[in-house]
Amino acid sequence: MKRINKISTKIKIIGASLVFLMASVLVTTIYLNQQNAKDALVINIAGKQRMLTQKIAKNIFYIHYTYNQDFYELNAATDEFIKGLNILRHGDHDKGISAISTYNISKQLIEVRKLWNDYYEDVQNFKLLTQSYADRDQGEKIVQSIYKNNTILLDNVDKLVTMYTNNSEDKTNFIKSFQYLAGAILLIIFLYSLMQLRSIESHVNIFLQYSKMLLSNKNTSEFKPIKLEAESESEIVEVGHTINCFVQKINSAMDYSNEALKQSEYASSKLEELTDEFDIILDELKDKSIVSKHLNNSEDMVIESTEELINSTKKLSNLKLELEKLTKSCQDVKS
Repeated sequence: MKRINKISTKIKIIGASLVFLMASVLVTTIYLNQQNAKDALVINIAGKQRMLTQKIAKNIFYIHYTYNQDFYELNAATDEFIKGLNILRHGDHDKGISAISTYNISKQLIEVRKLWNDYYEDVQNFKLLTQSYADRDQGEKIVQSIYKNNTILLDNVDKLVTMYTNNSEDKTNFIKSFQYLAGAILLIIFLYSLMQLRSIESHVNIFLQYSKMLLSNKNTSEFKPIKLEAESESEIVEVGHTINCFVQKINSAMDYSNEALKQSEYASSKLEELTDEFDIILDELKDKSIVSKHLNNSEDMVIESTEELINSTKKLSNLKLELEKLTKSCQDVKS
């Protein structure tokens, strides 16, 4: 895997990871909280279905044993049960309720629907027999069937309520687990950020120590290049290469000026020796005017060359001094 060694890339990755993590936690928490609020409505509807089965059975027993033919409460309870069952199966757009599509809940809804169809058929038959004053024994059989099926329907509706409750609790537990996981990832990102910042700080400290060394270095004849760690960031490596290139140029200029100064001093000393020899010759040939004239001209040329070399030596010395001033400029500023 390619190692990331750019400061800007590290900062972007850390920032993007934090933004993505926080956005994920925020969106997921809001979404699941909304779903839990809707699940509470669904659980309430499912719990009401359980109550309605009891209400239907109670009304049937009351009508049967009191010979009453008022079906208003019975019909209202039956219609409400059918409506609630349809909401559980298909959802309710107006209330923002979506149908639960888990396999176990869907399977249990089918079972409840099947039991309800049989139960509803007995209720309708009971109403017909009661209104037509049919055989009392037949009505008694239907009532017993309703009593029996009501218990089975009630147990299955109760099981359905438990499934809805467990489904809602699973979502709540998922939110908690997700938040714990996000917190752990956030901690890891924080530790990673701290490690990277300390790494960057240590690499920058190399430049600070190097600059202090330049300020405190009394020997300006040669500077050592800065040494960087292999795992240094690319920006720091690039700056280090630039500084080393500058130091190398200064060292080269200093070496060149020293060498040129030595050569000029050597040439000057040789010319001085020649001048001394010409002085000796002139002393020996001072009575010969023509020869003396030519020798005097030669002596003037040698003296002039010597002066030029001395001037060149002075200029090279000045160049060396200027380079030394350049390298000592940081020390002058500090003092």
